[in-house]
Amino acid sequence: MARQLSFELPVRAALGREDFFVSPANAMAVTLIEGWRDWPGRKLSLIGPAGAGKTHLAHVWAAASGARIIRAAALAGADIPALAATPVAVEDVPAIAGDADAEAALFHLHNLVLAEGHSLLLTADRPAGRWGLALPDLASRMQQAQSATLEPPDDRLLAALLAKLFADRQLNPTPETIPYMVARMDRSFDGARQLVDALDRSALAQQRPINRRLAAEVLAAQG
Repeated sequence: MARQLSFELPVRAALGREDFFVSPANAMAVTLIEGWRDWPGRKLSLIGPAGAGKTHLAHVWAAASGARIIRAAALAGADIPALAATPVAVEDVPAIAGDADAEAALFHLHNLVLAEGHSLLLTADRPAGRWGLALPDLASRMQQAQSATLEPPDDRLLAALLAKLFADRQLNPTPETIPYMVARMDRSFDGARQLVDALDRSALAQQRPINRRLAAEVLAAQG
């Protein structure tokens, strides 16, 4: 049950397609995820800042395609042939830049997944040309993938994102709170996540409802 006062309950992110709000900032990426069977070369890079919805869309795609999801940093110790038996989503590829074992594992996975007739989704916070991969053959293959970019949020997307972040935490802000926040907060996905976290902690510590007054105090404290 949603709550007005804040209690320390687990955060459960909703990652279904019905939970992903589509706006002009992400509509093209959503279209490409839903049209995954038509990806050129059967691969796609999903690009966007922290909190933009890359993991959410990776789960949407996995549900539609039967894909497995793995973080790039875990590839060096993974069973690559077993992974390649299905479509695969590899998250946060730039994190392995310069890691010879992980880069070699991704190169092997890339080739084997495509050879098996499956598709590959890659996520990152910047375009493939800036991933800093040291293995030339891997870098070239990553740069060949079509890319979809999650743009900075517009007002509608920011409001929907805040509503989702509150719902994930089982929080129920008063109706005027989110519009007030949207007009005054740092306009970024990561900023929204930090603000909701700060409001949750403040409401819990002070046993206060999440409303416009509390939002104003937290925003002032963030500078």
